[in-house]
Amino acid sequence: MAVKVRIPTPLQKLTQGQEEVEGKPGTISELIHDLDKRFPGIGERISEAGKVRRFVNVYVNEEDIRFLKAEETEVKDGDEVSIIPAIAGGLT
Repeated sequence: MAVKVRIPTPLQKLTQGQEEVEGKPGTISELIHDLDKRFPGIGERISEAGKVRRFVNVYVNEEDIRFLKAEETEVKDGDEVSIIPAIAGGLT
């Protein structure tokens, strides 16, 4: 069993249209690195200099990694990781 990673629509062009991919257990940083090796370009859209970009939210089993150990949050077999880009806008 692997880590299930949910890919947001804007990044699915990098995963050949897949909305869900499998990743290797480890830390969030390691997971992003692994995804980038398999889907070139996805890493730079999620992180910069080893840190998740501030406009990207990452959840492990529905918990925001910012309230856990950030990029050092561990993921294990069976965990679900959701990558969610922040959306801005509204009425002015």
